[in-house]
Amino acid sequence: MVKRINLALQGGGAHGAFTWGVLDRLLQEDDVEIAAISGTSAGALNGAALKAGYTQGGRAGARVLLDRIWHQVGAVHDLRLTGWIAQALPSVGMVNSWMEAMMPVSPMNVAALVTSPYQYGPLYRNPLEPVVQSLNYDQVCAQEGPELHIAATNVRTGKIRVFSGDEVSGAVIMASACLPTLFQAVEIVDQKTGTTEAYWDGGYTGNPALYPLFRAHLPDDIVIVNINPLLRDEIPQTPQDIQNRINEISFNSSLLRELRAIKFVKRLIADGTMPPGSMKDVLVHMVSDDALMTTLSVTSKVTPTPYLLHVLKEAGRSAADVFLTRHKADINERETVNLEEMFG
Repeated sequence: MVKRINLALQGGGAHGAFTWGVLDRLLQEDDVEIAAISGTSAGALNGAALKAGYTQGGRAGARVLLDRIWHQVGAVHDLRLTGWIAQALPSVGMVNSWMEAMMPVSPMNVAALVTSPYQYGPLYRNPLEPVVQSLNYDQVCAQEGPELHIAATNVRTGKIRVFSGDEVSGAVIMASACLPTLFQAVEIVDQKTGTTEAYWDGGYTGNPALYPLFRAHLPDDIVIVNINPLLRDEIPQTPQDIQNRINEISFNSSLLRELRAIKFVKRLIADGTMPPGSMKDVLVHMVSDDALMTTLSVTSKVTPTPYLLHVLKEAGRSAADVFLTRHKADINERETVNLEEMFG
């Protein structure tokens, strides 16, 4: 029996390689069908690569294209060598700590206080552009394969904007990943109104947006690939740790709001306040590795070294494997995230 799911893919810079690993493992399951994808930032890039690869060559094509895209992100041609070397290296969390110790004040944070991406003039180029433009957008926007929804934040209104179907372009993916202290806002012409709007990272308003996955024709199950830790037990004290936790909280806030709304609707359905069928009874699942992600920080999000990408991909594959072993039978039957406990 085929298990139909929707995927909700968080953003988080280079940490999106974890999602690459999750997708790589899910695509090996012939009886798991991905009906729709909602992605933000790195999640948008992962979703677009999966869709384009799937349209061209099915599951195998999706895995190949995801590999190619992340090799481009890491600026290497073959991560197998990195995998061999990684066995002799310390943990990725320790490497992250060394990087922070060598740079006690992040150059990125200092630059953000005294410079603007608009000061580069004609020399400016978004470094993501060559990567996202390498995708075939006829395939990304094709009718075949999973639906694709990508979130960005409208700079003028501060509201979320979800691009779907043939609205998706390289500019849309760059907008979804546009951190305003690093990149110039991405301007996109609205196909319906003809007006031009500027967009920043979708993580501020939807990381990822869940509501596009609530449509009646889609399955009830949403599998969230979470790469920003929801919980940190230790109180941050260093400047880096404080800024890192602020980043995690702000980029998780929209997801938590939507999960709380799902919990509220489920309660109304359960107690009979809302008639059956009037609202979707969403089944929430989550794939994550907070134990690993809490050893990392903002520093590693903007440092896509081949070693980091290799470790995160393998961690994503392992997390997906654990999820499938424990909960594959639950898909299309019951949720595996206890929302009552999460928000109790």
